Amino acid sequence: MKKKIFAFILLILLVCGYFVLYHSDKELKYVPGNADVVVLVDTKKAARQYLVSFFAHPSEWFKSQNKGRNVMSVKESGVRIPDFLQIFHIENTGFSEWYCILKLENKSKFVTFLKQEKFVAKSNNVFGKDHFFIKIEGEYCIVGTSDSAFKNIKSLFGDYPRKTDFSSDRFIDGSLGSISIISKGKVQNFPIHLNSDNIEITNGNKEDFSSLISKLEKRGYFIEAELDKDNIKAVTSIFNKSISDSTQINSLQATATLQQVNDTIITYVYDDDFNEIEKKTIQKITEPNYTISIKTSAPEKVLQYFQDKKWINTQNHFTAIPFQPNILEEKADGIEIYSTRKTIKPSFRLNGNYIFIKNNALLLSSLKSLNSKEKSVFSNLNYIFYGNKNQDYFVRLQFKKENLPLILRWQND
Repeated sequence: MKKKIFAFILLILLVCGYFVLYHSDKELKYVPGNADVVVLVDTKKAARQYLVSFFAHPSEWFKSQNKGRNVMSVKESGVRIPDFLQIFHIENTGFSEWYCILKLENKSKFVTFLKQEKFVAKSNNVFGKDHFFIKIEGEYCIVGTSDSAFKNIKSLFGDYPRKTDFSSDRFIDGSLGSISIISKGKVQNFPIHLNSDNIEITNGNKEDFSSLISKLEKRGYFIEAELDKDNIKAVTSIFNKSISDSTQINSLQATATLQQVNDTIITYVYDDDFNEIEKKTIQKITEPNYTISIKTSAPEKVLQYFQDKKWINTQNHFTAIPFQPNILEEKADGIEIYSTRKTIKPSFRLNGNYIFIKNNALLLSSLKSLNSKEKSVFSNLNYIFYGNKNQDYFVRLQFKKENLPLILRWQND
């Protein structure tokens, strides 16, 4: 009899565990029809991954039990966390504008949570903090990195649960998350994997970029990049500075280092007799030294294209790069752009398609807008790598190797 009771209890626990950790609602109710990029996070897979990591590190058990913080967590904030967190980008909006819609279970509780997290009321039911904005709309809230599309989203809001028939199966297949690009009804998926000390984004293929990454790590530059014409077009389009095919650009190579320099600020004050007095203040700023080499069979066409875009001023500075001064020179086989403060030679070509950004303490010190948690995560980052070969795409955010996996580290920050 006792065995039957035990078996029944075990069965109940297994069924409950399945529904809590595995069973998912795959309907994506909050992805608008005009989204061109969708980022999904499988919250139940994240919970399973967290539990596996947590039980594998007993040192964390007592830390979690002894925190005793008298604050409200996200789970207690009155917002319903969906099985698939749905983050989207709306077509024809800025690259940095991303949104997510969540259902509220307790509006007053959620407002209390926002106040606890020091969100400031901007206007009617709109709150802001750092780089994030939140608009409460009835029984929903819209979370965004901008508030510019809130009105557009609101106009679709009543129809959101019926707006699209998207299912998570169309975007994600077993990974923790995915980035999906939607174009002309076609969807291209890039699975996201959260590993012990890195985040990797691929299109599911097996190209190994480890040898290339190892070479780039040893060279020590802040930025190194080599791109062919297709990758140039893709990367520049992200920053709304797309390059026309008519320029006949074949490739680009870029190398950059960071340097801290003195910057003189001149202001004027007045004495008691209203005489103007010049006041100089010196502050340290971080600036890059760089060389960019553009290879083309028709440099005059590239130069004309830049001039038509008004990217070259009267001093022959390339103004599409915000870090000045620089000089643009026409060569027999292309165009070179280089900073004038300190000239650096282009690095030795590795003949690949890649962008490599190595973290630097000078960069962190110059990012004044980051909050303490963001600075902690950023300081833990070693490098960001993007690589492409044929149809294989790969992105890695590599963090420092530590005893705890990332999913536990971020919980403790």
